[in-house]
Amino acid sequence: MVTRETILERLASVVGPDGKTPLPQSGTLSEIVVQDGKVYFSIAIDPARSMELEAMRRAAEEAAASVPGIAQAIVTLTSDRPAGSGPSAPAQRQPGPRAAAAQAKAAVAGVRHIIAVASGKGGVGKSTTACNLALALARTGLSVGVLDADIYGPSMPRLFALKGRPQVVSGRTLKPLEGYGLKVMSIGFLVEEEAAMIWRGPMVMSAIQQMLREVAWGDLDVLVVDMPPGTGDAQLTMAQAVPLAGAVIVSTPQDLALIDARRGVAMFRRVDVPILGVVENMSTFICPHCGNASDIFGHGGARHEAERLGVPFLGEVPLHMTIREKSDAGLPVVVSEPDGPHARAYLDIARKIAAGLADGAAGRAAPRIVIE
Repeated sequence: MVTRETILERLASVVGPDGKTPLPQSGTLSEIVVQDGKVYFSIAIDPARSMELEAMRRAAEEAAASVPGIAQAIVTLTSDRPAGSGPSAPAQRQPGPRAAAAQAKAAVAGVRHIIAVASGKGGVGKSTTACNLALALARTGLSVGVLDADIYGPSMPRLFALKGRPQVVSGRTLKPLEGYGLKVMSIGFLVEEEAAMIWRGPMVMSAIQQMLREVAWGDLDVLVVDMPPGTGDAQLTMAQAVPLAGAVIVSTPQDLALIDARRGVAMFRRVDVPILGVVENMSTFICPHCGNASDIFGHGGARHEAERLGVPFLGEVPLHMTIREKSDAGLPVVVSEPDGPHARAYLDIARKIAAGLADGAAGRAAPRIVIE
């Protein structure tokens, strides 16, 4: 049986971030997690040295993978210090938060823009929204990919009606699956559909890093990331690891959902990620029999909250049986009913997002953003 001590013995041959102390004694290691022949851990570093310390990360990965019984080691660099690792370096020696973030975030090869579709809580239709927005962005003329970063509840395999495992292109690089012309990657392609994902923070962070950087995304204008609900490890990993072009916050109109949407906006602002806007999902229910409108979860709450927070309001998506039925069947309304009212709602939101990306790119080399 592989033990933590065995892995630490191998890691003793790797010099830590200070260039002198063996890694296990450096105070920078996170908890070491071993599961199914894989070992996961992270190394806390100064974000400004991320490129410089990449060789150390690879050496740690190789050392851990050399332990008998370990098929793969997944090691990430993080700016979060593990508990008990001692005080941080004096503040005057550290770069400012914006400078550190800019230095630490490395772009994903071939991907021009990465946007996070997030919510402060579950059950607001975030994944369905992310799927249809990605398809709508593709209709505006962009090349689009989708990363399902909801490790605990991946939905993209069902929404895109995709099954099977990604092929290995070379080394550890995986080829994403394709659905409706979009490149799609999800942890759901790598585990059984009903498997319980009982993973700790370092494992979640490592999995997201792998799906970002060890996937052959090719040339994309936009990578839409379906985030898990909340403001935890996955959101921080994404915000710290890559230069996000912006975040889209999904909420229902009711007060309970809006409270969590505020937290989502505050979290992305805290890590210096632009808010592209707020979407009000399940906005109004239109009875399919009598045609009367009912505001089951209220109406207009997300618009009001966006105005209060000073962020764009992107639009409303109704609560409708067609959206639910088509999503469950792996036939998103943007492709199955492209001329219908629900597809138009997503397309209007996608155009606003594309315009926001184009505005955010001002002063840089212009990406290929086309708006109908």
